[in-house]
Amino acid sequence: MTKYEIMFIVKATMEEDAIKKASEDLQKLINNKTSKVIDFKEMGRKKLAYPIKKEVSGYYFVMNVEADRETIAEFDRKVSINENILRHLIIKVEGE
Repeated sequence: MTKYEIMFIVKATMEEDAIKKASEDLQKLINNKTSKVIDFKEMGRKKLAYPIKKEVSGYYFVMNVEADRETIAEFDRKVSINENILRHLIIKVEGE
């Protein structure tokens, strides 16, 4: 199992319940038979350095996961087509 750190930004113009549901749905994508979320942090609302899709702020989330390549590829695909996710970043964690 490979360890990854995933950061994603959700639109801040959404209602709080919708933001919470979006983050829970992304956790569910990772939590399956072969992969799991180790740590999940809500970083809160922050101002963006520059506007993204006409948004000036977003809710930041960071999660550490143990996952296989197929799960990460599926997560990347789903997040890329999700209109409510402004940006995401997946980093492979080396040698812990």
